Amino acid sequence: MKLHEMKPVEGARKDRKRVGRGMSSGNGKTAGRGHNGQNSRSGGGVGLTFEGGQLPLFRSIPKRGFTNINRKEYAIVNLGDLNRFEDGAEITPKMLKENGVVKNEKSGIKVLGNGALEKKLTIKAHKFSASAAKAIEEQGGTCEVL
Repeated sequence: MKLHEMKPVEGARKDRKRVGRGMSSGNGKTAGRGHNGQNSRSGGGVGLTFEGGQLPLFRSIPKRGFTNINRKEYAIVNLGDLNRFEDGAEITPKMLKENGVVKNEKSGIKVLGNGALEKKLTIKAHKFSASAAKAIEEQGGTCEVL
């Protein structure tokens, strides 16, 4: 057998149904939809969650919790990430974004105490964890809440 002699297996490829193209097509008049009922109408049929009148699953499962629409999400910076700046530098949210420490500020910057800080820095951020503030001050730096 050569490449140009190959054919698909019998029955593997079917022509699509051309519905509503006259009586001789075998799918004329009602176009394969039957005579009456919901599915014969345009836009007919049931929704994805319809279960034949049975109480749908998403309605029968208990609902828990809520989403706080006023929630603030902070961009997180760890102390270990701040070692790239020079000793004695003043670090602002704008500076953090320019240096690629954070991608976007979100609702503000929060400094967490992961990693070790080895430099004296003045850090301006919206929030500090207790361990981060302690570590910054131990190095002789300062924390300024914006």
